[in-house]
Amino acid sequence: MTLGWYLGLAAVLFSIGAAVVLVRKSAVISLMGVELMLNSANLVFVTFARINGDVAGEIMAFFVMVVAAAEVVVGLAIIVTIFRSRNTTNVDDVNLLKN
Repeated sequence: MTLGWYLGLAAVLFSIGAAVVLVRKSAVISLMGVELMLNSANLVFVTFARINGDVAGEIMAFFVMVVAAAEVVVGLAIIVTIFRSRNTTNVDDVNLLKN
């Protein structure tokens, strides 16, 4: 497979993730879209690392996975806290500045 196939797949995955974040109203589904976008970036990093023959892209992908794991933990904790107080995960209904 050539570089174009990997970059095309990464572009499709990133577009799907961005569309999910922009269209869906559930915070949990939006986090899934962000994860899809991060995974597409990982695909690009690993692809270029393999083509160039070094491990720099794979190391960067590892750090992106670490940041994504931390983002999931913090994001889900915030969503659970908001759900307990507001009984919704709809991002349009959540306004923490109003009572």
